[in-house]
Amino acid sequence: MKALFIGQAYIDVTFLTDEIPTGDEKAVAQDYSISFGGNAVTAAFCCAKLGIAPDLLASVADDWLGRMFIDMAAKYGISVHHRKVRESSLSFIMPHGGKRAIVRCRDDHYLHPFPPLNLEGCQALHLDGHQPDAAIYYAKACREAGILTSLDGGGLRANTHELLAFIDVAVVAERLCEQMRLTPTEMLDYLKGRGCRIGGVTLGERGMVWYDEAGMKRVLPALDVPASLVVDTNGAGDIFHGAYVYSAMARPQASWLDHFVFARAASAHSIQHLGNEASLPTLDQIAATEARFPEKQVDLAPAS
Repeated sequence: MKALFIGQAYIDVTFLTDEIPTGDEKAVAQDYSISFGGNAVTAAFCCAKLGIAPDLLASVADDWLGRMFIDMAAKYGISVHHRKVRESSLSFIMPHGGKRAIVRCRDDHYLHPFPPLNLEGCQALHLDGHQPDAAIYYAKACREAGILTSLDGGGLRANTHELLAFIDVAVVAERLCEQMRLTPTEMLDYLKGRGCRIGGVTLGERGMVWYDEAGMKRVLPALDVPASLVVDTNGAGDIFHGAYVYSAMARPQASWLDHFVFARAASAHSIQHLGNEASLPTLDQIAATEARFPEKQVDLAPAS
C-alpha cells in the first residue's frame, strides 16, 4: 500500500444546460459526462493519474453502478476496499457560470464495520470526513506510525474537532468557516491550535490562505484562467487535494509551497474540462498550465 484514501463513492452525472425543466417540460443538454465522484475518491483518482495509485476505502454496493465504479478504479490501478452499502450513491451536477448546482442521492448506511488494513509501506492518508469511524481509526493509526495525514475539510462533521488532532495537513473549504462562524484567518488559528502542521482555507477563484511549516500565514492566489475557458468547477478542490498528496509523496523534500503551487495548476487544468475523469491532469498538463496562466490579481490581503 502506497497511500490510503477514505471516502464516499459516487457516480457523477454532469450535464451542461441553460435551464432545468419543470412540470411536463423537456430539455436537451448540450453535453454530459459520467464518471466517478466523491471528495476523497476523486482525489484518489487524481493521485493515481499522476503516477501513484493509492488504496481506496469507499462505499460500494452490489449493483450495476457499483460494478461500474470498480471497473473505473481498476483502470487506474486503484485497489478498492469495499464498505458495503445497499445502493450506490449518485450525484447530478449542473455547472453554470463558474458555479455548480448538485443533487446528491447518497446511501451512507454501512452494512458492515470498516475492514482492518495493513498499513505497511503506506506514505500518506487522505480523508474527507466520510466514514467517520474509519477516518478516526486510521488517522490515529497513521499518526502513531509517522504516516502523513491529510484532511479535506469540506464541511463540519460530528467528529471534525476530534479528527483534527490527528491531522498533519488540513485544507478546508470556506464553507467550513461559515459553518463554524470563523473568518479564514480565525480558521487558520483554529487549525494551528488543533496541532495541524500545515493548514489552509480554499477560497475558490480567489485562491487560498494558509500557513507554512514555520507557522507563517501566507496567500496563494489562484491562476488567472479566463472565464471563457471555464467549463466545470466541480471536483477542482478534490483534484487540488489529490495533487498535493501526490506531490508530498513524490517530492518529500520539497516545501509545502511547492506542493500547493503544483496542486493549484492541477486544479486550474481541471476546471477547463467536463466531468471528473476528463478533468484529471497529467504531469505535463500541470506544467503547461503553470506556464500558461499568470497568478490572478485579487484584493486578498495576507492573513495576519
